[in-house]
Amino acid sequence: MIKALRGTQDILPVAAEKWQFLETRIRRLCRQYGFGEIRTPHFEQTELFQRGIGETTDVVSKEMYTFSDRGNRSLTLRPENTAAAVRAYLEHKEYADQGVTKWYYMGSMFRYDRPQAGRFREFHQFGIEILGTPLPQADAECIAMAVQLFTELGLQDLTVYINSVGCPVCRPRYRQVLLDYLQQYRGELCEDCVARMEKNPLRVLDCKQEHCHAVALGAPRLTAHLCEECATHYQAVQALLAAAGIEVTEDPRLVRGLDYYTKTAFEIQYAPLGAQSAICGGGRYDGLVEEIGGISVPGIGFAVGLERLLLALESQQLLPEQEAAADVAIAVQTEAANEVAFALGQQLRQAGRSVDTDLLQRSMKSRLKQAAKSGVKYVIIMGETELTEGTVTLRDMQSHAQETVPQAALTDVLATKLDGRG
Repeated sequence: MIKALRGTQDILPVAAEKWQFLETRIRRLCRQYGFGEIRTPHFEQTELFQRGIGETTDVVSKEMYTFSDRGNRSLTLRPENTAAAVRAYLEHKEYADQGVTKWYYMGSMFRYDRPQAGRFREFHQFGIEILGTPLPQADAECIAMAVQLFTELGLQDLTVYINSVGCPVCRPRYRQVLLDYLQQYRGELCEDCVARMEKNPLRVLDCKQEHCHAVALGAPRLTAHLCEECATHYQAVQALLAAAGIEVTEDPRLVRGLDYYTKTAFEIQYAPLGAQSAICGGGRYDGLVEEIGGISVPGIGFAVGLERLLLALESQQLLPEQEAAADVAIAVQTEAANEVAFALGQQLRQAGRSVDTDLLQRSMKSRLKQAAKSGVKYVIIMGETELTEGTVTLRDMQSHAQETVPQAALTDVLATKLDGRG
């Protein structure tokens, strides 16, 4: 039997309802904040991610799904969406009016990673991008928007971690300070971190290996080496969040896993998820647009792992119960009534009702049993008598009461019963 590949999943109707609930809440919040939706291709030129994310990152060096197409071009399934959004921003000249561009996206991303709870090789992200403003208000708005989403969903036990990773002015100075510190512990670092020391020592701070993490705990703080502009920006972001009543925790080791971040970096964690506790992460990327061939345009954004968010919501029982499959079901007792029953079903659907028709021609007992199991509110019964008299028998599945209703009045009667209106 051919099965789904490891690290992928089939989202069946019962689970899909939970996804739809979450997606609806996200879209509503994005409208409140003035974001428009963007949908980018699932694959891009590999160079986009190499230049945008950074060749020293684990994402590019270990996790990307890269292949050659029939034109011998190197293509990659998108491992994240910020680089793709920036590519679209440049390609469609969104910068032309010199205004602020606010986009959001939801979709599949792909990374060759070890599958575990909340982590898949095809996973889904919701993210936002704000392009065109360097102001700390944009940073604060990003974080506030994420916090509002989780708060409105009812999540508790969340911690907002924040840091500044500096800019091209101050980061090289810190790089040397950090490198001098790490040299003392070179023999204790994992093989990957030894390589990172030469290419990008900040990546060592992001390592999850026990010995490397212990070394990182004692590393000099990047915030102590910020230039005046970065320090002022960082303080302003924290002041804005405090003014909005959003509590944050400073984490000097928070650098995120992508090379394009500058200044503000942040992460929101839900501790009960354990090792996969980060459900949102983001930061400012003022050099990314220029890095992939554009003009200098500041930007900031975040991404939310939807699988992890759903796990958090399920753990706190914050997802709605499954809705009934249909408002009404139709049960036909005689073959002669099939055409009239089919027409009535279409009439009700055109009036906005969800209707379950019997495509197996089961017995009346089986039909009523199945309707009760699925949570249908009413069953429309049609037999020889109803066909002759131009009526239907309407059965209330909760009270089991039945009444005769003219076929011509069925739509209005159901509107009264289901919506409380005539």
